[in-house]
Amino acid sequence: MPEITLPIRTDRLVLRRFEGADLDAFHAYHSLPETARFLPREAKTYTQSMEYVGKYANFVFEKEGDWLALAVEAQDSPGLLGEVVLKWLEGTGQAEIGWSLAPAARGKGYAAEAADAVLRVGFEDLGFHRIEARLDALNTASAALCERLGMRLEARLVDKWRYKGQWATELVYAILEDEWRARQH
Repeated sequence: MPEITLPIRTDRLVLRRFEGADLDAFHAYHSLPETARFLPREAKTYTQSMEYVGKYANFVFEKEGDWLALAVEAQDSPGLLGEVVLKWLEGTGQAEIGWSLAPAARGKGYAAEAADAVLRVGFEDLGFHRIEARLDALNTASAALCERLGMRLEARLVDKWRYKGQWATELVYAILEDEWRARQH
């Protein structure tokens, strides 16, 4: 697996490793019920936020099961806006992408810009064949983002998992490397 060169810069963003200084901003939005609503676990405690930031400040991306977890910040205004992640899935050549932003950063195209940069890294630098996103069907903002990224809806799994006291329908979006490359021209 090739090395990932960090930070990754886009037109407006810097994607970088987490740092200790990100902890308070990370916890500020991950402790909100509205952020946790579409994530697998409840809102994070401060201790859980410390563990996450510490773990992903020093991530290693070398084998199946590893996570690339990048802090997202604006180029012109340092400070954590959110994160974008890529998980190397079991099986040859596949990954799963995800994102989460602080409320003040939502609706500005940052998630799309960060996710597009991670798709580029996944396909061009890491050589993945397929990248998917799995989300709660009620998460219409992330579904729209998947579509803007050129991902297609592959599955709608009704009442796939139970979390936060209710059944959730899972949507699976995906894009293949050749489909992604065709969109780049």
